[in-house]
Amino acid sequence: MTSPIVSDHGLDHRALAGGVRRHGWVYFLDFRLRAERPFFWTFLLTALGNPLLYLAAMGLGLGALVQRPVDGVSYLHFVAPGLLIATLVMTAAGWGTWPIFSGFKWQKHYLAASATPMRPANMADGETAGMVVRLGLQGAIFWLIGLPFGAWPTAASLLGVAIGVLAGLAMFTPLMAYSATLQEEGLQFNFVNRLIVMPMFLFAGTFFPLESMPVFLRWIGWLSPMWHGTQLARVASFGLPVPGWLVAVHLVVLVGLTVGGLAVAHRTFARRLVR
Repeated sequence: MTSPIVSDHGLDHRALAGGVRRHGWVYFLDFRLRAERPFFWTFLLTALGNPLLYLAAMGLGLGALVQRPVDGVSYLHFVAPGLLIATLVMTAAGWGTWPIFSGFKWQKHYLAASATPMRPANMADGETAGMVVRLGLQGAIFWLIGLPFGAWPTAASLLGVAIGVLAGLAMFTPLMAYSATLQEEGLQFNFVNRLIVMPMFLFAGTFFPLESMPVFLRWIGWLSPMWHGTQLARVASFGLPVPGWLVAVHLVVLVGLTVGGLAVAHRTFARRLVR
């Protein structure tokens, strides 16, 4: 029987390595949170500033000009859930591109972690867990900032934070999987931002109902996690009349993108790190 390898300090290295392999995502999440501590105030100022600017400009500024109800509610109540979801999805898109690429190319913390018993899938899972924390905090701050504006007609609107986290993950995990495949920096992320993220922000029903757009542009919303999340957030916030089967479709799309993107990320991280 092989005895465990025990150090002078009484540590069982085999047991420790086994724990890292099983629960490596927890260790990587701890690393990610510690790495973000120096940028906490930047995060907080951004999380506070975005809803203040968005709600003041779109909810109160433009909302004062839109006198007619939109989907049966005031424009502020209509646009606030869309702004919440759009903010979280755009945050997730930003973190799914350059920071992931940097972990392979410049900072190389994925390469460092691969020298330990941690598996590549642990790293992808840890990044995803870190994104849940970031989006959850940012969404909660957005919701709280919206209270004095009167942006939320019901307490159920708080569900929009959880929906926003799911919509953000549906954007983050596929981009993370893609970013792990890139060997050199180029124009890829510029294309992602200009051809995917910005069209979603403008044409995925954030500022007006998707049905008011020409039919040939509606597919932008149908394919985007931003629209699916926005519709669910509006159902929770003010009871947007959406049939049950369509609510299920929204959830299936968001969960499918999140789970599918994470599964692909497991493979692209492994392909990049395992030699």
